[in-house]
Formats: sequence, C-alpha cells, structure tokens
Amino acid sequence: MYYAIQVNTSPYASKGGLSAYRFAEAALSKSHDVIQVFFYQEGIYHALRYALPPDDELNLTRAWSELAYKRGVDLAVCISAAQRRGLLGVDEARRQGVTDPMLADGFRVVGLGQWLDATQKADRFMVFV
Repeated sequence: MYYAIQVNTSPYASKGGLSAYRFAEAALSKSHDVIQVFFYQEGIYHALRYALPPDDELNLTRAWSELAYKRGVDLAVCISAAQRRGLLGVDEARRQGVTDPMLADGFRVVGLGQWLDATQKADRFMVFV
C-alpha cells in the first residue's frame, strides 16, 4: 500500500503531528510505502531547524529528519505556507540574503503540484490535523 500523508498542525499545538509520525512509522514497519509527507498550514513548523522542545518531550523535527534519512521518506513543505510564516527554503533564503538555513535536515520546500502528484500515486491519502 502506498500512502501520502498531510500534516496541517504545528508539532506541539495538538497530537496531529505525533499521530502522523507514528502512523508513518507503523506503515513503514509493515512494509508499506510512504510516498510523501506534506507539511501544510501550521504543519510547516515541523520543518524548523531550531525547534527545541523540552528535554522530556519528543523532538518531532528530529524524528521526522531521522525518518527521512533512515527510510527515505520525502518530507515536503508547502512553499506558500512556509513563506507566509517566515520559513524560507534554500533558494528563497539566498534570494533574500539569509545565510543561515531554516529548514531541518531531510525537509524540502515544494509547490502544490508535487503534493498533487504524490496523492495521485498513493493508494491512500491521510490528513492529520
């Protein structure tokens, strides 16, 4: 089974991001494929490189990055939602003269076309809010 996952909530405002992460882990452990995780609206905050939750909480940004590195999951951040909230991809940061990368490892900024493509390839499309 092929899954496309959309995350619309910030990492610590609700359990939606954690549920999405756990779902992705579970699907991968059962030999399913996660085509893409698309971070939209407030979900883009999962991609902030310098997010530092308290030590007794799961660092979801780091967890997503590790999932991308270890399992090859495509972590896609909506360009429009990111720019509205001040999260710049490498190209846009360079254009704006920002030298410190804001995106955490494993994340990339994409347009809605890439998300549409992922949903068309997937057997199931999941949204977490």
